[in-house]
Amino acid sequence: MTHADEIVFLPARAEAPESRPLMLVLPGGGYAHHAPHEAEPVAAWLNDAGLNAVVFRYPVAPQRHPEPIVATRSLLAALRRGEHGAFDVSRIGVLGFSAGGHLAATLSSAPTAAERAAHDVDARPDLAILCYPVISMTDLVHRGSVDALLGPDAPVAARAALDADALVDERTPPTFLWHTAADEAVPVTHALAYTRALVRHGVPADLHVFAEGAHGKGLATGLGPLEGWTRLAVDWIREQGW
Repeated sequence: MTHADEIVFLPARAEAPESRPLMLVLPGGGYAHHAPHEAEPVAAWLNDAGLNAVVFRYPVAPQRHPEPIVATRSLLAALRRGEHGAFDVSRIGVLGFSAGGHLAATLSSAPTAAERAAHDVDARPDLAILCYPVISMTDLVHRGSVDALLGPDAPVAARAALDADALVDERTPPTFLWHTAADEAVPVTHALAYTRALVRHGVPADLHVFAEGAHGKGLATGLGPLEGWTRLAVDWIREQGW
């Protein structure tokens, strides 16, 4: 279950916020903490774009899998029921950074049988935005995320079960991704693998790879071409009819 102090709802700065879509923001932090610059500042940017936003500080180490996805899926179900503010419950997206991107991708996959039984509402978001996401737990891994989520001694089978690209199916929502070719913490191959899986399953995908930029730049304000991702993302959201 979630706790009230883990959820921050920021209503759209526009008329009739109850008719506006909502984005669920999942900050990164390697499943060990929550990066502040990928939380409320991102929600404020979404507000300026006319969207409601919820920042969720999901469970992190020492809590391990499946706690983050169970808590986030439960929050999504609560949002579908109209809890935590007034917004259009038929249009809920998810936006995740780094490890939060892995969680967003996992949320976009099929829920387990137990999760389906627990929630009588749609258990997936309607669209997803993944920012320099951790995708693979077995190939060119981000060691910190693996260790925090599964433990340093997790067997290969346990890690492979959370390879987000392997969880994509035909019901995965349309997805916007961005990454940098220069990212040394989480290689761009993560975003490429996820995009390939989306295309293979016929899911609309929009991938942007920037040549320069280190990992974890958030909104990338003032960082030249890199900050253009926010405009690209807003344009893509509008293309989805939002």
